[in-house]
Amino acid sequence: MSYAGSGLDRIAAATPAAAAAEPELSSLSLKQAVDLIRRKGASPVELTQACLKRIAQYNSALNAFITVVPDQALAAAREMEAEQQRGKWRGPLHGVPIALKDNMDTAGVRTTGASEVFKDRVPTEDAEVARRLKNAGAILLGKLNLHEFAYGGSSTVTAYGTMHNPWALDHVTGGSSGGPGVAVAADLCFASLGTDTAGSVRMPAAHCGIVGLKPTYGRVSTRGVMTLSWTLDHVGPMCKTVEDVAVMMNIIAGYDDLDPTTADRAVPDYTRALKMPTSKLRLGFPRKPFYDNLDPEVANAADAAIDVLRRLTAGMTDVRLSATPNPGTIWGPEALVYHTTWITESPEKYQPSTRRSLEGSMQAKAADYVRARRQVETLRREITSVFANVDLLITPTMKTPPPKLDAPGAAGGGGNNNAVFDILGLPTISIPCGFSASGLPIGLQISGAPFAESTVLALAHAYEQATDWHTRKPKLAG
Repeated sequence: MSYAGSGLDRIAAATPAAAAAEPELSSLSLKQAVDLIRRKGASPVELTQACLKRIAQYNSALNAFITVVPDQALAAAREMEAEQQRGKWRGPLHGVPIALKDNMDTAGVRTTGASEVFKDRVPTEDAEVARRLKNAGAILLGKLNLHEFAYGGSSTVTAYGTMHNPWALDHVTGGSSGGPGVAVAADLCFASLGTDTAGSVRMPAAHCGIVGLKPTYGRVSTRGVMTLSWTLDHVGPMCKTVEDVAVMMNIIAGYDDLDPTTADRAVPDYTRALKMPTSKLRLGFPRKPFYDNLDPEVANAADAAIDVLRRLTAGMTDVRLSATPNPGTIWGPEALVYHTTWITESPEKYQPSTRRSLEGSMQAKAADYVRARRQVETLRREITSVFANVDLLITPTMKTPPPKLDAPGAAGGGGNNNAVFDILGLPTISIPCGFSASGLPIGLQISGAPFAESTVLALAHAYEQATDWHTRKPKLAG
């Protein structure tokens, strides 16, 4: 891990007042931190010191961060504290520390994609989502580790070392947004953003016991984010609670006239959606393939969650979704186009599995890609008919709890139910719904119609309030 500037060692030995505040402050949700600053119960400096102390204490075991910028973060915090004292507020996240997945450009802070290829790359401009968060007053603590170039689901393939699940260090975090999943679960930051092409927000959300939302395709700009697949890439919040996700969505959602993938549609107030009644919502139960071959503990947790959801809604009916193309038929050629120059000039700088995947895409057939791409467009139109009869779809997020790092199948992060919703472009959230007997998190997935994030968030919040899974914290040593 790189410590840009200096001072993280000094943060670890911070003032007694900051040290006393650290355990309480770092465990707050994003919304709690926002409210605390607004009523001047804590300052931006205190919140930032609390997170930096926690990073100094636990990141060596978790490996969530690639780059930490303590001096920059504290300078921003002091500036925002001074503004706060003058009655100036930059936005809804004024003075709240966050961190970003290291495939999102941040001006002046290196952005590596967790690859040797970009180890010295320092962007001059922010990704659109980073710009929006900064304008809202967020303080950047640093950049988070990931599966190299987001090209995998385990977060074990990276030039900066494997990420470790805070619930059990010898288990996978899920990927590719493993760093954000770990950092949020371990209270190293108050919120993060991940990218999701085949489940890369929701897989680590499920495996790390947090909340992760993949918005509708086109709802959030991907400009300034390293591409895996233009057709399937999404950016979404990874947070401690559904309410935190709604706060983040209010900031990052919306049209970007420089990003041709974004939709020019009005953005609702997602926090208001949390007050929506859910009693009339109709739930869809897509049995195949989502409930096939489930680990018994996942099946039991899903059944229990569905029992709760039935009480909160108008009930559940079976639905059938159309078959979808293999997403690799799409992301393979599109990733190759993005990486052509670097994989040609410096193939040795890629991790072996990433290199093999990219080189394998050189054999892809144009007809197969075009056929799959056309099918995606058709399916994204046809899926709206499913929502004539139901409002939301309910599935487990992953088919197994997080496997051990050395277990068969761990390279894929464990069986997942995610990629279908990237192909369909639907808003889909993963929320905690239980734990295995060994204490590993299990996630539930709620999916809605295109641009129905408000409905997804409403039910997710209602379920969260009816259960206590989201309140549990991993017990970290160190």
